[in-house]
Amino acid sequence: MAPKGPNSSPRIVVGQAAAALAVGMGVGRFVYTPVLPLMIAQAHLSQQAAGLIATANYFGYLLGAIAGIIVPRLLQSTLALRTSLVVLTVTLAGMPLTDSVTGWLLLRLVAGVASALIFIIAASSMFTRLREYGSHLIGWGFGGVGAGIAASGFLVLLLGCVSNWNAAWFASAVLAAIFSTLCWTLKTGPPVSTTTVTPTPTHPGPLLWFVLILISYSLEGVGYIVAGTFLVAAIDQSAPGLTGANAWTLVGLAALPSTAFWAWLAYRFRRATLLIAALVAQAIGIALPALFGGAVPALISALLFGATFLGIATLALAIGSHLRFPRATALLTTGYSVGQILGPLIVTPWVSHGYREALLFGAAAVVAAAAAAGTLRMKAPDA
Repeated sequence: MAPKGPNSSPRIVVGQAAAALAVGMGVGRFVYTPVLPLMIAQAHLSQQAAGLIATANYFGYLLGAIAGIIVPRLLQSTLALRTSLVVLTVTLAGMPLTDSVTGWLLLRLVAGVASALIFIIAASSMFTRLREYGSHLIGWGFGGVGAGIAASGFLVLLLGCVSNWNAAWFASAVLAAIFSTLCWTLKTGPPVSTTTVTPTPTHPGPLLWFVLILISYSLEGVGYIVAGTFLVAAIDQSAPGLTGANAWTLVGLAALPSTAFWAWLAYRFRRATLLIAALVAQAIGIALPALFGGAVPALISALLFGATFLGIATLALAIGSHLRFPRATALLTTGYSVGQILGPLIVTPWVSHGYREALLFGAAAVVAAAAAAGTLRMKAPDA
């Protein structure tokens, strides 16, 4: 029986976790995407420097994920969550206070560490506190990332029309602070039961199964981050009548219900099957702006990307949890982070003359992720 008390309601847990993910991911990580065209145009940031700044953020995210593996107590630390929320908000406010690429690199590096800790803590809280209530609630919690993307994208869109890149960063810090207040009291430890329950012995599945989901999720990190970093700038080039900030807001709106939708489908289909479908759909979405110009392909691309990238994360992490591999969430997040570092590093030399090759490479990486997921589906009978 679920424990009663302050903040024990599953709806409160979902709402607070969603707010935490909106800060850590939707704003803290992804606001850089719609702000990037403004910085290129107004702060004279080069595409190469833009890629390096993105990579610094992903490297910080990797460090945060590794910290969750080395110090597992962080996953249940309220102090770590609150400190990360404050640090992340401060780094956002610090971006317009310097015009140095080195300064931006350091700020985004620290922001990456904070983002990873917020994500792992919030995800761990949901997986432990909401397991008995059904995966659809966890899906809505992950939808907070979409809410943060939509809110920050819309904010940058408005400010881009009347102000500059500096104001966009300051406004994102204010938005992060608002979301932080909503998740400040999120319970980070497992629920306290008033009854004694004899745990059922569980054993992790074969190592190969976890290795396959780790490979798939890591390759997804490579492909998705190429789109997550350069999709807005690519749409600005391929669809001049449609601003990239509009498209990024659409990504967030599509992402908001997507995790609940994929969780609902998981009641009817195997998670590995859904993971393959989501990866293929995402690969198509990433490739569209590279193959076709105009507003319609750009809109379809934004919808497909928004509707899949959180669903893929939810499905992959759920498979890792189902396989009961020790510290699966932190390990998968680490593999994802390594992929995110490699992606921009590989494609940065290509973006000086456009984004076509970068997006096609990202799509190919996601197709490879789908192949690994397909192998997992054949090997693991209940994944």
